[in-house]
Order: sequence, then structure tokens, then C-alpha cells
Amino acid sequence: MFICVKNKLSLEVFEYFCVSLKQTNMIKRTLLMAFAAIITTTVSAQTAEITHEVKNTSSVDRTDIPVVIKLKKDGAAIRSARVTLGLDNEIPCQLDDLDQDGTFDELCFLADLRAQTGAVYKITFNTCDAPIEYPARVYAEMLLRNDKVKEKNKHDNFIESITARGDCANSYNIQHHHGVDFESELNGIRIYFDKRQTLDLYGKFHKRLELKETQFYTSKEQKAQGYGDDVLWVGNTFGLGAFRGWDGQQPTMIDPVSSRTQRIISYGPLRTIVEVIDKNWKPYADKPAITMTIRYTQYAGSRSTDVDVFFDKDVKDYLFSTGIINVKESVEFSDKKGLRACWGTDWPSSDHENFKPETVGLGIYIPQKYIKSEEPVNKDNYAFVVGTDDRHLSYKVIYCSDNETFGYHSADAWFDFLKQWKQNEVDN
Repeated sequence: MFICVKNKLSLEVFEYFCVSLKQTNMIKRTLLMAFAAIITTTVSAQTAEITHEVKNTSSVDRTDIPVVIKLKKDGAAIRSARVTLGLDNEIPCQLDDLDQDGTFDELCFLADLRAQTGAVYKITFNTCDAPIEYPARVYAEMLLRNDKVKEKNKHDNFIESITARGDCANSYNIQHHHGVDFESELNGIRIYFDKRQTLDLYGKFHKRLELKETQFYTSKEQKAQGYGDDVLWVGNTFGLGAFRGWDGQQPTMIDPVSSRTQRIISYGPLRTIVEVIDKNWKPYADKPAITMTIRYTQYAGSRSTDVDVFFDKDVKDYLFSTGIINVKESVEFSDKKGLRACWGTDWPSSDHENFKPETVGLGIYIPQKYIKSEEPVNKDNYAFVVGTDDRHLSYKVIYCSDNETFGYHSADAWFDFLKQWKQNEVDN
């Protein structure tokens, strides 16, 4: 990274550039020379360049591989970035301000690589030009209901962040579609704004962005046009990987808290980032309250979602839980090494006139270092008890809908895909 001092850029590359080995662990990112970043002669006083090598170490061709470069705090002067491959093949990229302090913290772009190959990308940082706009491949939305709008998919009171006090009587109904939602071309998720913080799912027929048009409430006309819809009943279960407390026998809700917040950190175009913040959550009566931030990162071209949980203090003596719902009459798979999945069918709503039974495949992967136990299935969940020795833990959630023209249509096909997904995208 660099700073601007009297219109001059510092070229001390090892002070200002570093590489994020992002929690996704999608690939091994090898940098050129000492830090994989080589500063070249600046074209002007407003630009600096580095080169960055990316390798696909898996045995299959990969598309949309997330590449994340972490930027240090002294880069407040950066206003835009440009990524190129080869002579002048521009690759879409985005800069993100994760802590919302006005300074970009990370650069992200997506790489397409054949198996066991690599490529070198040139990254140009600029202190003057406005950010480059690229076509959106992800979407995120928060809405308050507009009482003047009758159609459920045309509300327009857009917001970016909302906080409810812990004694709020019904935070679930404050937001339209009950909480923040986001999507890639392959998936769509909403997170309930209440003590459950459940991930509910939108199933698609086609690879495309749809939530801007449907707002998670697909009309009959849109259904006739091939738009997707809500495909999962979640109740008080984990849904797809909700993070909860653990009382020694069962999951506990995120309650009591002094406040709970949802906010959108990044709208894209390549990844959307949303956060849920639970302030002064007291999961145990005899332990200090903790403030927890759950960050959900959705990359374009991916059906999986990264979940990062951050705590404001040491929680090594706390136990938590997560997992997936036991969909009615579902079939289970577990590799006993952090990957657990199911395939089943249920009604997503009590409205049987406007909804049909939906078949889904769910999956969750938790690194073994966080797993305290893999619990037997019960009527609600396939659960894990988890914990961390520091202030952070991470995992991934993933799903498919049997409606997809591009996806998986049996338990065997879904489980086989997940095994390959873990081998090629998670373990590499």
C-alpha cells in the first residue's frame, strides 16, 4: 500500500503492501519474490503498481477464484485500482472498506485458471481517479416497508444499516423480507433480524441475479417467467449455518443482547459483505457478556458463503453451536472432518396454495480446529459444538435447489459435489 505525502507516493513496498491469505482458503496464493508484490516504477506521482502471481494448485480447472490483497491503514490516499492480465486484459476488481473508517482495507478480484497453472496480474493503484464501475455480479439489499406500496416485491425504503435495542418487541418485522438479503448468480440468502439470526434460502431456476426484482417475495407473474422463490422452512432451527450459543445440551438463541445490528459493508460488484453485530450478548449467566460480529461474504460465481465470527474478548471458555436444519425426511452425509450435509424435501411455507414442496441440498464445512463435537442428528438440526482459542472462527455454508437447471438433483450427486468442493476449493 502507499500514502500520498505532498503529492508523492512512497515506494517502500514491504511497508505498504501485504497479501491476505483470506479465510476462504480457496487457493494457495503465491506472491512473486519476497512478498509476491513487486513495485514498479510509478507512471506518475498519483499511481503505483505491483504484480501478483496466482496459482491454481487443484486438479481441476477453476473459475472465479477469489484473490484478496490486504492493504495497510496508511493507504488512505487510494481511490481506485485496476487489474490487468497480460498486455492489457482488464480484470474487474473492487476495493472494500471493511471497518467503514474511510480507508480501503482490501482489494479483491476473481481469477480463472486451468488446473495446476498460474498467472501474473498487474495491479495499479491510483490516488486521483474515481473507482472504476464494473457490471454487478452480486447483490445486497436492506429495506424498510413502505406502507404506500402494495406489491410485496416493489418496496423502496432502502437502508444500509439498522440497530434495534435488545428490548425491541418485534425486530423480525421491522425490515421488509425480515432482514438483510444478498446473492450471487447461484444463490440467495436472507438473515432474520431477531434472536435466531437464521439464514433462509432462495432457490433459483437459472443463473442470474433476481433479488432486486423479487425482494424474496416472487409474484405469480415472476414465477411464470422462471424466477425463483423461498425454498426452505427454518422455524427455530439453524437453517443454513446460523451461529448460536450452546448450553451443554442444545443450541441457544442470541439473547439477551443490549442491541443487535445488521449492515451492508460492500455491495459488490464481485463480492458483497454484510455484518450482524450482537452487542453485549450474554450466552452464559456466569460469564461476561461479549460483543460478536458475524461477517458474511458472498463471491460472484459461487454457491458457497464465507462466515467469519469475531469476538471483542477472549472466548476460549465459551462453547457455541452451528449446523444445518434437518430437512424433513432428509438423508445425511458427514466425512467426520468438518463437512456435513443433507438432502431433503419439505414445504417452505404453510401457504400450500402459492408454494410447492421444495427439495434442497444443504452443506456446512467447519475447520476441525474449531470443532468440539459433532452432535447426533435430532428432529431439528445436524449440529456442531464449536469454540475458538482466540477471538475469531470461520466456516462455510453452501446449498442447492432441485429447481436449478444448472445444479444437482439427487442426494448422491449433491454429496459427490461437496466432496469435490472441499477437496478442490477448501483444502487447496
